[in-house]
Amino acid sequence: MDRKEQLMKIFSVRIREILTALPVHIGRLQEIRLRAGRPLMILYDNKEYLAGSEGNIVTESSEAYHVSAQEIQETMTYLSHYSIYAYEEEIRQGFLTIQGGHRVGIAGKVLSDGNGIRSIRPITFLNVRLAHEVRGCADELMPWLYEEGRPCSTLILSPPGCGKTTMLRDVIRQFSNGCGQEAGRRVGVVDERSEIAACYRGIPQNDMGIRTDVLDGCAKHMGMQMMLRSMTPEILAVDEIGSRTDKEAIDAVMNCGCCLLATAHGASMEKMQMRPALRQMAEEKIFERYVILSRKNTVGKVEAILNADMDFLYQNHRGDLCHDRMRRSRTGYGRLLEEALCTAGTDAAVT
Repeated sequence: MDRKEQLMKIFSVRIREILTALPVHIGRLQEIRLRAGRPLMILYDNKEYLAGSEGNIVTESSEAYHVSAQEIQETMTYLSHYSIYAYEEEIRQGFLTIQGGHRVGIAGKVLSDGNGIRSIRPITFLNVRLAHEVRGCADELMPWLYEEGRPCSTLILSPPGCGKTTMLRDVIRQFSNGCGQEAGRRVGVVDERSEIAACYRGIPQNDMGIRTDVLDGCAKHMGMQMMLRSMTPEILAVDEIGSRTDKEAIDAVMNCGCCLLATAHGASMEKMQMRPALRQMAEEKIFERYVILSRKNTVGKVEAILNADMDFLYQNHRGDLCHDRMRRSRTGYGRLLEEALCTAGTDAAVT
């Protein structure tokens, strides 16, 4: 069964027929949205399209195929393998990860009590986000993430949808397997929302490297401590940090001498430092590298790399990442650009 067939089998029969007939390439399909009583929609190459009943693309809502509540329930039956109650914990969190690493977001009527959310029922909205692993996207970045053969604690920053998690995933894979002449390292991943490794029944659906252990579905602040005690990682990786609780857990990680890889929302250093916990981490120089991404020309474009002192090591508008990497190998790990911007957080670094 190929990737497309594997994905299509989770949908209700009629929707499956429509999606299969659409003139799209599975590798460029990003999202499939089902809303009860609303048009069937897809996100393809970062653009939204309406799907017609004949498997065609239409421009008007009135021409689109409208999804019924019954079809959403049928879809839930298929993706839960006819045992929706076995997935109650995932439903309470608002998403499921299915085979292939695809993520199904869930919305509808929330049932709650004094202890929080009990369930979502009926489920009337689904968003299927397709997993897209981009092996090699960190190839040119990796040499910047070592200091005298030692991995650097690194924070990857970008606005939403610019490839933070995709880049983090490939950095993890390369640290784990070994990069160039650098030996592979033991990596522990705390994947709170199953977005990094995309585990299905405990097994990563993404290639995380041969020396990587994954703690799936566990809160970061608890998972980091568990990983340190049980798996002795040399590198610990987490996604989307920024809370005070995250900061406290990260302090414990650094006290154990472990290298940290993380991501956070932020279009620039200035915007990152508007968040108190992240600003404190910057002041304490927890991270030795800051990598700023944008989606300029392509998702995951490296716009800037800074060190712990907020000196620019690389800026996109001043040179080629690969070329500057070779300069760096000849001149050492100091500041490459003496005329760097006076304010490290200006948005010019990412535009």
